[in-house]
Amino acid sequence: MKAAGEKIAMLTSYDFTLASLVDEAGIDMLLVGDSASNVVCGNQYTLPITMDEMIFLTKGVVRGAQHALVVCDMPFGSYQISEEEAVRNAIRILKESGCDAVKLEGGEEILPAIRHMIQAGVPVMGHLGLTPQSVNQFGGYGLRAKENAEAEKLMHDAKLLDQAGCFSIVLEKIPADLAEKVTKAVSCPVIGIGAGNGTDGQVLVLHDMLGLNQGFKPKFLRHFAQLAENVKTAVGEYVAAVKDSSFPSAEESY
Repeated sequence: MKAAGEKIAMLTSYDFTLASLVDEAGIDMLLVGDSASNVVCGNQYTLPITMDEMIFLTKGVVRGAQHALVVCDMPFGSYQISEEEAVRNAIRILKESGCDAVKLEGGEEILPAIRHMIQAGVPVMGHLGLTPQSVNQFGGYGLRAKENAEAEKLMHDAKLLDQAGCFSIVLEKIPADLAEKVTKAVSCPVIGIGAGNGTDGQVLVLHDMLGLNQGFKPKFLRHFAQLAENVKTAVGEYVAAVKDSSFPSAEESY
């Protein structure tokens, strides 16, 4: 698709029902993101979600995806301790969830683990720029690689990930011109989120782009629907129908 100039569409997904709908709509890739920590579990950060929780969620998405490539985020703590543990956890994710690949955050610092995963037969997607698992180190979710030093390191890391065999790289919340330069500098597809239109594809959190998450509207997010209002209206009508005994009707009863 990169060679042909065809843009790659990617969204997050966390359950069978929505994965089935998104897959049927023609999505190319589904990411079971550790953003489930926020979207599904209600945590402030991605850090608390566990291996067991990620595997549980990914199983449902895999069952729902008939066409899309399914990628599972490796959660915080599952690949930082040692190369051996990183490879063991990556293999466990593939074996137990049935997904097609894993995604890791970081560059040169985790390169040995990535190399060993790929050597073991685990397809790996990289993730550079704003890496949410490093929120405590960064001190927030601000734009990354604004200064030359960090931009140069990001380019260096992207080339290393590409050379190591990563099949794709996510670039999150970095200047658009830098993202375009990185995309042209590496052979693997680059997927952007808050990284402009010069990448090979885009990814958004499903619940964000559907307008289910209220009060969250970063600059890079476009709401393709406003489902929060639809859900609240439907539930309100259901509550009213139950309260006034109009549901279930005779036709809806056995």
